[in-house]
Amino acid sequence: MTAAPRAVVVHDAAQVRAAITAAGGRQLLLLSAPGAAGSLGPAWFAAMLAGHAPAAIDCGTDPGHALAALRFGFRLLVLAPETPAFAAVAGAAAECGATLLAARPEALDLAGWDLSRPAAQAALARWLDPPLPRP
Repeated sequence: MTAAPRAVVVHDAAQVRAAITAAGGRQLLLLSAPGAAGSLGPAWFAAMLAGHAPAAIDCGTDPGHALAALRFGFRLLVLAPETPAFAAVAGAAAECGATLLAARPEALDLAGWDLSRPAAQAALARWLDPPLPRP
């Protein structure tokens, strides 16, 4: 069984590059800020990712933003389960081979991080280290 990739919340292209560099080939999930599908849009997030996958876009509670993200090509989305149309969006996601998450994965949020500092780079690398298996 393969462990899920460690998730990092990214807010700009520099953070995307820093996270990819820190991962050093390890699995990595880039995650948008909460509700970014509506506040910034899927095109903005996709442009920032520069083709890195996997990546998940957070659609908050708005099924329209989730559907727009699916149409844009995102295949991993977060949508709040209390969204009245959650089941319908889940069906649409399944039809196009996408995964709809009802909760954000545990993630390190890079908001406000100065990734030019070696200490911040080291902290990010530590986060990305896979957890040790439990005996």
